[in-house]
Amino acid sequence: MTIQQAQQDVDQWIKTVGVRYFNELTNLGILMEEVGELSRLMVRKYGEQSFKESDKGKDLGDEMADVLFVLICLANQTGVDLTAALEQNFQKKNLRDATRHLNNEKLQ
Repeated sequence: MTIQQAQQDVDQWIKTVGVRYFNELTNLGILMEEVGELSRLMVRKYGEQSFKESDKGKDLGDEMADVLFVLICLANQTGVDLTAALEQNFQKKNLRDATRHLNNEKLQ
């Protein structure tokens, strides 16, 4: 699946199953909630916190997909082509960071 296809699929799902998009600020809040759920799982799986009973059985990929789904909703609502945006972001990073990380002592 391409990013463009994902944007189309999310839009189709929202318009059929989801009825309509939540407004942008509501979706921003939902995105923050989903990132929090991802963070909670990451901290327990890779950090120092132990799993609680309610955390067991959660899937990292599913939590990441929840974040991506809501981010795609926001992109669709605001007219952002995520493929183009990501391509431009890579160009920016390649120019800005061409030698930055290679010269970072902390990464050696």
